[in-house]
Amino acid sequence: MIRFTGVSHHYGDSSREILSNANFALARGEMAFLTGPSGAGKSTMLKLIARLARPTLGEIIVDGQRLSALRPSEVPAYRRQFGMIFQNFNLLPDRTVFDNVAMPLIIRGHSGDDIARRVRAALDAVGLRGKERHWPQTLSGGEQQRVGIARAVVAKPRLLIADEPTGNLDPEMAQEVMQLFNRFNEVGVSVLVATHALGLISRLPHRILRLEKGLLTQVKASEFDYADDAEEQDA
Repeated sequence: MIRFTGVSHHYGDSSREILSNANFALARGEMAFLTGPSGAGKSTMLKLIARLARPTLGEIIVDGQRLSALRPSEVPAYRRQFGMIFQNFNLLPDRTVFDNVAMPLIIRGHSGDDIARRVRAALDAVGLRGKERHWPQTLSGGEQQRVGIARAVVAKPRLLIADEPTGNLDPEMAQEVMQLFNRFNEVGVSVLVATHALGLISRLPHRILRLEKGLLTQVKASEFDYADDAEEQDA
């Protein structure tokens, strides 16, 4: 589903590599976690997958597509193939919950009846059925994040990528959100989550990768430094 081969990346004229010769693969239907200290480049790695940034060296292939071969006009269609979830929710405050979740389907040109059916199914999947006509600002942080997840899955993507999706949530709600990702993975969706929530992910049966000083390695829960749990999201 995702493959990094010899990927390196640095910003502008900086000589410091955010990624250094990273080799990584996420299999179709797999769920994995990406960890590491602030500034390690976790968000950058997700931006590379989303083609929001381009590597300095190396090749990235997502679902059979070489990202280096994508023309600028092809990038929007490429991004519509997967769902993206962010720490800060990114909901439109002047649109209802229903309209926020419906946005990807509207862009794709789905019919009104199909949109209504899919939006209600997505909201039901994240436990928000009945909240369709609410405004985002009237919801709790956990509910807003679940709206963001519903929006990401409403078009039934094969891949979900999430950047610190539990960073603004209390521990109970963070656990619920991670279990949501786990349930989507159980029905075949590939999932990659960048997170500092080490204590939470150590209890889930998925591969854990650590990014530090540009190097990407696989780790075990017993190797965690739980002080990282308190760190802020990296840039």
